[in-house]
Order: sequence, then C-alpha cells, then structure tokens
Amino acid sequence: MKESKYDILTITGATAGGKTSLSAMIAYETDGEIISADSRQVYRGMDIGTGKDLDDYIVNSKKIPYHLIDIADAGYKYNVFEFQNDFLKVYNDINERGKFPILCGGTGMYIDAVLKAYKLINVPVDEILKKELELKSDEELIEILSANKELHNRSDTSNRKRLIRAVEIALFYEANPDYDYSFPEINSLIIQVVFDRNSRRNRISQRLKERLQNGMIEEVENLINKDVSVETLKYYGLEYKFITEYILGELSYYDMFNKLEIAIHQFSKRQMTWFRKMEKSGFKIYKIDGYIPKDDKIKKIINLLYN
Repeated sequence: MKESKYDILTITGATAGGKTSLSAMIAYETDGEIISADSRQVYRGMDIGTGKDLDDYIVNSKKIPYHLIDIADAGYKYNVFEFQNDFLKVYNDINERGKFPILCGGTGMYIDAVLKAYKLINVPVDEILKKELELKSDEELIEILSANKELHNRSDTSNRKRLIRAVEIALFYEANPDYDYSFPEINSLIIQVVFDRNSRRNRISQRLKERLQNGMIEEVENLINKDVSVETLKYYGLEYKFITEYILGELSYYDMFNKLEIAIHQFSKRQMTWFRKMEKSGFKIYKIDGYIPKDDKIKKIINLLYN
C-alpha cells in the first residue's frame, strides 16, 4: 500500500459509537497500531466501565497492537500533560518501526492536545513561591502576570487560586527561557462516526444495561476492596461515581441506573459539542454514518487516507 498523505488517522465520535472495532479493522488493513485517546482507559482494573472492549483488537485472528491502555494504577489521577508526553513517545516509536498510527477515542481534550500541538509543561508547584504570592493582592498578582504574558481574557484572573497558579507558571517560563516547549505539528485525517440523536441514545442505554449485567458493579466493588478511595472513584465520574454511590447505599439500584443513564447521555452531548468546536476552530472532520456496513466504512476511510 502506498504512503498516506497523512501522518496519522484519528477516529473519534460520541460514546457507544463503535470506534474501537472500526479502528482495529483499519489497523488490520494498514499495518497500523492504535493509540487510545480515552482518559479513563489508562487505568488498570477499570475495564467494563471504561469500555475497553479488548476483544475488538483481534481481527481475523490477528491481535492489533494498542497503546496507552492499562498504563496507570486505578486511584492515580492521570492528566492531559502526561497523555501528550506518552502519546509522543508511542507515536515516534510506531513511526520508527514503519507502522501507521491510529488515534482512537472520545476524549476531546486529549485529541486537541495532540492535533492542536498544545505546548504544555508540567510546571512543578513551588510551595515557597506560592506562600509569597498568597501575601500579594489580586492587583499585584495581575501586574506580575501581565508583565510576563499578554492577557486576552479574564480566565486567569477571575479566580484567585487560578491567578496564583498562572503567576507561578509565568515566572517559571521567565526563569527557564531555553526550555523546550515544542510539540510537533501532526497532519491527521479525522473521522467521526455519527449516529442520529435517537439512535445514539438507544445505543448508550443498551450498552449500559449490558455492562451492568456483565459485572460492572462487581468491578467497582473490586476497586474499593483494593483500597481505591471512594472519593477517587467519584472523581472518575459516570459509571464509577454512581455505582460507588449505589454500593455505599447512597442510591437505590433504580436511582443509580436512571442517574447514570442521564449522565452518560449528557456526556455524549458534550462530546458532540466538542467536535463541533473543533470544526469551528478549523479542523476538517469527515463524518461517517455509523449504520453503514463496516466494509463500506473501511473503504471510505482507506480511500481518504491514500487518495
């Protein structure tokens, strides 16, 4: 197969859209490897609730290599900075081995961090500096901040905690002018698997019922038994939040199911909003009807990749 004009293929879409199985089939056809862009699939032991669907990575008896899944212990709070760095290591490794990278997932912030080449840096908290800054007034902090960066809006200045952190970061940049903040520009073909609103809702509800029947509650109980704190499980949101509340007796099964179902629908709506925002910011997103046969989906994507 000839070389693609794209550096990477991104397959995204709202939850319960069949992204993983489609990505695996494309990887089979392109001798590719999958990089997960899912903020919760990084955690070990969080399988059913995050929809890892590892069986989908086997296509015609071939196991498709995948990355950035099961790389952190449950209880840890993985972040977008770590994802960006981990992605780049994997991306470079895949390219060096002559394979084709496929980014698959529905975490918009993670996809943006890669495709928009966010220049992120994990600025350490300086407790001494922080205490010094806490003694200053908001006006003094804003003056320091404006001397180090152009203020386009009030996002960094309307909240005192964020203001102090913004000053910390600005001063770090000033003290480390030679630090390499660069991130390569990556040319991606972006595919969004789409379903109409009612179909999307039905798929979400059906998948939720299946997950509950297939051990999702037991999965959360197991995490609690392994000393993952209930606060952290609630922090992970959606399935882990509401099932934890059910296990603790804070919700009945009926209330848990209904609240969780509503929350996942709302999450799906936020995902769709994020993808529209990506388009408004200049990204070309090719939409593929989720209901067309998989062979047709594959042909369409392969054609876009190589022609």
